[in-house]
Amino acid sequence: MSTPDERGAATVLAVAMSGALLLVGAATGVVAAIFVAHRQAQAAADLAALAGATAVADHHGRDPCGQAADVAAANDAALSSCAVEGEDVVVEVVVVGPRWLGQDEDLTARARAGPASAGSG
Repeated sequence: MSTPDERGAATVLAVAMSGALLLVGAATGVVAAIFVAHRQAQAAADLAALAGATAVADHHGRDPCGQAADVAAANDAALSSCAVEGEDVVVEVVVVGPRWLGQDEDLTARARAGPASAGSG
């Protein structure tokens, strides 16, 4: 039998453990959301660079950076920089990051695309 001083100790412990589990779960959710947003940013950058490089290779007068911006926007990203270096296109995109638990940074990704060099293969 418990003494009057020990009554409710298990309740306090259960509430404390529930709070700790809630905090760990929220932190895990933030990390997962950042991971997903970074993958989204990298995919958008890769696709935007490929679209720009295709425009360069086609020689039809299309703007490579305009094509890259269109593809980035279609993938929920914003083109923050674009440079045509010879036949290569280098892009940087920004994706809005999660806004949980103090996380307020946007995620960026860079990609380069162009024709394969003659020495690769």
